[in-house]
Amino acid sequence: MPLDNLRGLYQQVILERYKKPHNRGKVDPVHRYQRGHNPSCGDTIDLTLQLDPAQERIADVKFEGEGCAIALASADLMADALRGRTIPEAMQLIERFQAMMRGGEEFPREQRALNAMKGVAQFPVRIKCANLAWHTLKHALESAEPNAAAFVSNESTD
Repeated sequence: MPLDNLRGLYQQVILERYKKPHNRGKVDPVHRYQRGHNPSCGDTIDLTLQLDPAQERIADVKFEGEGCAIALASADLMADALRGRTIPEAMQLIERFQAMMRGGEEFPREQRALNAMKGVAQFPVRIKCANLAWHTLKHALESAEPNAAAFVSNESTD
């Protein structure tokens, strides 16, 4: 597929996920909660996670918040990719996504929807928008408190 067609497809995916997100809302019950903020542009996200009974797998992920198309589309795509994953697998996805935002490799075929965000790496000022949900997720998973509501900023990250 020519590069221009691929860019257009990725832009279309971002706009569709922004306009009609699949994962907007709040999980019930909430096992992890984290609020994230991008002070550079004002994007905010409230991320809730429901874990399986053993607290080892992510059963469901939802988000609420306000922000640009990139920030909210990234959160929506992330939620789809996380469902059913173990916490270590989720941490690996975070690392891979952040590497992709730095110009690294794309995701494999089974996670190719996340590649829609790859084009954002060409616009350094927008990388923080794409990373907001992922940065917030990392804090939610690392939190010792199941419902830690501390506000995190992605200002010091890429």
